[in-house]
Amino acid sequence: MTGPASPSLPDLAASGRPFALIARDDRTVEVLTGDVVDVDLLADIPLNDASGAPREVLALVPFRQVRERGFECHDDGAPLRCLVVTGRASLAREEALAQLPTDAVALDDPGFDIADEEYAEIVRRVIADEIGRGEGANFVIRRDFTAGVTTDAATAALTWFRALLEHERGAYWTFAVVTPGHVAVGASPEAHVSARDGVVTMNPISGTFRHPAGGATPETLTEFLRSTKETEELFMVVDEELKMMSAVCSDGGRITGPRLKEMSRLTHTEYVLRGRSRLDPRDILRETMFAPTVTGSPMQNACTVITRHETTPRGYYSGVAALFTPRDTLAAGEATHDLDAPILIRTAYLQDGRLRVPVGATLVRHSDPYGEVGETHGKAAGVLGAIGAVPRDTEAESAAAIDEDAPTDAPRRLADDPAIAELLASRNGRLAEFWLNPQGSGEPGPFEGRSALVVDAEDRFTTMLAHQLRHLGLDVEISPWSEVTDAEVDQAELLVTGPGPGDPRDTASPRIRRMREVVARRRAAGRPLLAVCLSHQILADTFGIDLAPLDAPHQGLQKSVDVFGVPASIGFYNTFTARVPAGTTQVGEAEIAADASGDVYALRGPGLASVQGHLESILSRDGMTTLQRLVEQAFAPVPA
Repeated sequence: MTGPASPSLPDLAASGRPFALIARDDRTVEVLTGDVVDVDLLADIPLNDASGAPREVLALVPFRQVRERGFECHDDGAPLRCLVVTGRASLAREEALAQLPTDAVALDDPGFDIADEEYAEIVRRVIADEIGRGEGANFVIRRDFTAGVTTDAATAALTWFRALLEHERGAYWTFAVVTPGHVAVGASPEAHVSARDGVVTMNPISGTFRHPAGGATPETLTEFLRSTKETEELFMVVDEELKMMSAVCSDGGRITGPRLKEMSRLTHTEYVLRGRSRLDPRDILRETMFAPTVTGSPMQNACTVITRHETTPRGYYSGVAALFTPRDTLAAGEATHDLDAPILIRTAYLQDGRLRVPVGATLVRHSDPYGEVGETHGKAAGVLGAIGAVPRDTEAESAAAIDEDAPTDAPRRLADDPAIAELLASRNGRLAEFWLNPQGSGEPGPFEGRSALVVDAEDRFTTMLAHQLRHLGLDVEISPWSEVTDAEVDQAELLVTGPGPGDPRDTASPRIRRMREVVARRRAAGRPLLAVCLSHQILADTFGIDLAPLDAPHQGLQKSVDVFGVPASIGFYNTFTARVPAGTTQVGEAEIAADASGDVYALRGPGLASVQGHLESILSRDGMTTLQRLVEQAFAPVPA
């Protein structure tokens, strides 16, 4: 260990002082000590001392912080806990292992708080009552593995940290945070967000392959990679995190991947998103609360659904551990700190003698209830196996072991298999080049000098849509449905009414009612209007077109449709549709693009256009060209 008079890890645990251990690579363990400060808001995280000098802070951010964005949650009062670092040292991994205790921690009455059959029934309800009613594309509902623990909390933390360090592979962070009255020990596979030298990175991970006994092979992995459910699940969370990237990054974000995230018992698929931002890292964290892989999408309604179906608070589960590190050099206007924030999953919490290991499954329209039950067992197994709550698959661990003599950048065995690599790469053939390639040619867009106001109906797809509109040359602002004024609706050069969850016929909803008022007012004024998804359905209703639920939700579905004579590959996230009699091509002044069954994909008329699909989605390969055509239609002069 480096640093003056650095204590041994057992001495540190015995001292009663707050500390954190973090392993971010296979070689070293960082040891942080300091003072604990609990704050109310992310903006209150004390990144500077009384003199204004920057300092390092490790913050545990609980799920309840979503209240800062106006989202619902069960509020358990879990503190936004900050370890203000006053001492930093590092240990070689082998030296740390030599100091850490090996005796297993006894667990009393271990088991899940929700029985398997009860959890399966929750899955059925969410699919029928939430996804089936258009409340969103996917939702993550958790259950907790719990047990009693009589071992001293700091000793238990060191023991579990050692076990995860030894037995869990591929974690982004392996960590232990010990503060008064609370312990968190985990091996998180997923970086939620980082900001280094002005580059923001997010790492959406989704799709879970549970290794069979004896470990994963290319043959057993292939079936998982070919699964439509697993592939679409990953695409949906990438879309959701691109919404966040578009809100904090001036260039909207670019995706690379997909890649494999290989761990001891599980393999996941992942993408990496990158963009540039000058925002304070606390603001970046606020705008990205929290990962859709542990909440759902759209994010705001996902929090509402979680509150309906989870009966207890989440604590720190699905929050983040956020390490703010002062930067050595600063350019004008840049943030003073870098940020590294993994998601708090695959984590054990110990408080008042009770162990809690929360896990969740991502529920989508074609989820199998018992398959999702199995996924929660698989996700818990890495942590539970390490701490001795369930047997470890030693054969699988041996098969997945990394050759210590190999170069640290040597490719992993499964990802390096040519067939696996080809299967992964083939996924990008379905995606929009706009989000895969560097954006912007430097040439002015076709609508340079014009402006648009986007009305957000509680789906932050509007941030991606605004980013694309800017690439077309428009000066764009976004206003929430609850704040946009009639004067703004009237004065906007182009009004874009956005997507959102829910039933477009539900006039009891203040949000739906206001969106109907906005669309009707703009249409009556005859000024340029573009309506998307929910707003498309509302616009169709103003023409007397019927609205109806689909037989099966189109959440995260890619379809090739005819948009006024031009075929377009577009991503859909809808549970309801506007529907006309088959063969109908005109209703009043509106021209209709519909399929053979009469489901309406687009409308156009004097000064207006609309689309059911999400042209901004990564699933919309023809999104930008279709968007340009519809904006041109909306801007077309209205006949006198």
